[in-house]
Amino acid sequence: MQVLKIKQIIKQGEKISVEFKECKASLAKDIYDTVCAFLNRSGGELLLGVNDNGVITGIDPKYIEQIKKDFVTAVNNPQKISPAFYLSIEEIAIDGKVILYIYVPESSQVHRCSGRIYDRNEDGDFDITDNNNLVSELFLRKQTTYSENQVFPYMELADLRQDIIGRVRKQAAIHRENHAWESMDDLGMLKSAQLYKKDFQTGKNGFTLAAILLFGKDETILSVLPHFRTDAILRRENRDRYDDRDDIRTNLIDSYDRLLSFGEKHLSDPFYMENDQRVSLRGHILREVISNILIHREYINAFPAKFIIDHEKLYTENSNKPHGFGLIDPVYFSPYPKNPSIARVFREIGRADELGSGVRNLFKYCRIYCGRDPQLFEEDVFKFVLMLTPQATPQATPQATPQDERTKRILEFCQIPRDREEIQKFLNLKDREHFRLEILKPLIEQGLLHPTIPDKLRSPKQKYYSVKKGNVPFLH
Repeated sequence: MQVLKIKQIIKQGEKISVEFKECKASLAKDIYDTVCAFLNRSGGELLLGVNDNGVITGIDPKYIEQIKKDFVTAVNNPQKISPAFYLSIEEIAIDGKVILYIYVPESSQVHRCSGRIYDRNEDGDFDITDNNNLVSELFLRKQTTYSENQVFPYMELADLRQDIIGRVRKQAAIHRENHAWESMDDLGMLKSAQLYKKDFQTGKNGFTLAAILLFGKDETILSVLPHFRTDAILRRENRDRYDDRDDIRTNLIDSYDRLLSFGEKHLSDPFYMENDQRVSLRGHILREVISNILIHREYINAFPAKFIIDHEKLYTENSNKPHGFGLIDPVYFSPYPKNPSIARVFREIGRADELGSGVRNLFKYCRIYCGRDPQLFEEDVFKFVLMLTPQATPQATPQATPQDERTKRILEFCQIPRDREEIQKFLNLKDREHFRLEILKPLIEQGLLHPTIPDKLRSPKQKYYSVKKGNVPFLH
């Protein structure tokens, strides 16, 4: 499916949201200008290994890993992209050639590349650093588009909870060694997280709505957003009212913990092994669902967020500023950041993944947990629904496809860990890149095959194994 999508992008050609770079053996020098411009404008898609005419030239296989490493290092370096912004690269094989695909979301911040501010139009990237009017318009647009950027100039550090700030600092240091926040004072840390900034309409500096939601005292939050609350409800026996409830009206850090405890209290956690370790399916699902409620919510809307467990399903609702409408298809899903500053704090402490990967993980673990895909509806009220009862087996079994038969053979073969070469030889396939990108990678992403060395996927000692019969979990 991803190949079809990429081919369609190439067919349509370059435009304000699409850029091609040839990059056969190294990164183009102006690639970071484009990244900066996409972040500042409306986001976009970068294809490396495609020339300006839409011809797939491919990346030299010898340089793929170095190009990926150089790119990720640069966009995480505030000396190159400021504020730094994490982006991932996806390898895609098309007609025997490898290209690199990068999705760049719109950011709520104004970014600089090597100290210069770039914007985007139909003609490409252009430097607006010395045009005060365009720079001011850019800052104002970011501030009005993202409600989390609203500045409260009279809010003081004393209106925030220093204990929560300290807890987040410690969690960030645990999640990543030598984290920059570890050596900062409270105000420095909040400035680093883009939670203290200038209001370009009044010219005053102050804490943002995101800072108040993340770290505010309860009375501070409710003075700014009197309607703010998240309602956790268990409704199994008493369908008209509830069996258990938690009315949550506190900062987002404590809100996360209370929602997680509520979910763990009322949902089972079947035994499941991944990479020879016990994995909590319930924990993975709750992490993604709760993060979505708190990170991607439109907080200026008075609609209360809901987290509900009943006798047959888990479902949530939260106010939303939609980008597209209807049921989300994970294959064609293009993530859009609703509250990037809040999301960044959650990522720094390990409570959320990079944009887009959370949806893939959610589908993966829901399928294992109860044999069903979750349903996500992008509307004015965002809805998540997961039916907790296993899906009934249909009376007539559909005809297995060749891909189904191949997958079955691979999983049976890999009940004993096998390396890439062994699996490829077993299938009698010669094209290594085709096998790796079109067969091996999808099986890993679907949770059907597991690497024995998950932290070093390119290790020469890497092997892959399937879940043995009898180890597949079920819902109690």
